[in-house]
Amino acid sequence: MKKNLFMAILIVSFLTASFIYADVVHAQSKTVSLNYSIFFPSAHGQCKAGMSWANEVEKRTDGRVKIHVYPGGTLTKANQCYDGVVKGISDIGMSCFAYTRGRFPLMEAVDLPNGYPNGQVATHVATEFYNRMKPEELGDVKVLYIHAHGPGLLHTKKPVRKLEDIKGMKIRSTGLSAKVVKALGGVPVAMPQGATYEALQKGVVEGTFSPIETLKGWKQAEVVKYTTECTGVGYTTAMFVVMNLDKWNSLPKDIKKIIEEISKEWVDVHGEVWDKGDAEGHDFTLSLGNEIIPLSEKENNRWVNAVKSVVDDYIKAVKKKNLPGDKAVAEVKKLIAEYSKVYK
Repeated sequence: MKKNLFMAILIVSFLTASFIYADVVHAQSKTVSLNYSIFFPSAHGQCKAGMSWANEVEKRTDGRVKIHVYPGGTLTKANQCYDGVVKGISDIGMSCFAYTRGRFPLMEAVDLPNGYPNGQVATHVATEFYNRMKPEELGDVKVLYIHAHGPGLLHTKKPVRKLEDIKGMKIRSTGLSAKVVKALGGVPVAMPQGATYEALQKGVVEGTFSPIETLKGWKQAEVVKYTTECTGVGYTTAMFVVMNLDKWNSLPKDIKKIIEEISKEWVDVHGEVWDKGDAEGHDFTLSLGNEIIPLSEKENNRWVNAVKSVVDDYIKAVKKKNLPGDKAVAEVKKLIAEYSKVYK
């Protein structure tokens, strides 16, 4: 009797262990399917960087995670991308904070005309600013990483050689760059990059504020003739890569760790792509016979003084929301100084 009972216990234990093992194997082998909305067109370097991130996630998870990328705003438009992630229309999204102006007040400090020297600095500043400040405005998603373009410059159909030349010109801009345009004497016209080529072509706008990479990446060198190197007011546009919070929380711990490790690595990847894009945009516009207009130190200082009010107004506006605008601005300047020593 005891022998039979012992055998029965052994059999039950073995079967229980087998079922547990099978469940573990099944859980580990189960494929997680995610969709990823990117507003950049598929041929753009930043979209390719996002796709390479997705491929790396699939590779390092041994195929347990499959990410389907929807470029060019085909799943959610640029200004709907963040909400699309929150609502679960897309699991992951990449777009600009500036396309939903006012929703991310602390992150807007990154976009101020701080004179960014290059894309690596801007990208690392944007990501580290988030890590240090942890703004509550991003609490409804999982932030994977943030990247940002090199200095936003002025590209126009007619030459702008001094501050007075921009007066009254209709300039395409987004977010805080619209305030930069206004402070310089121009007329800001809000629109995403995807609509800019046609607007320039048809004369709806006379110029655009953007990194020089757009002259090739978005082919805008075909519809402008001049670039003004107003580096002193070189702003950036921070761009999020975020995941739906419920989807993130549902992932196994080991997959979360892998995704976070890859995301940390891809900050450098995007920064490099931004700088490569700026170099290509510079060469492309010159190849079409367009002119790049450098500003003298004196003229650059005139532009810098003209936009000081943009920073002051930002601090005041954010303080009204009981947020540390002055601390945010100081942190950005501190980070620019730090990373400028690393990425010269």
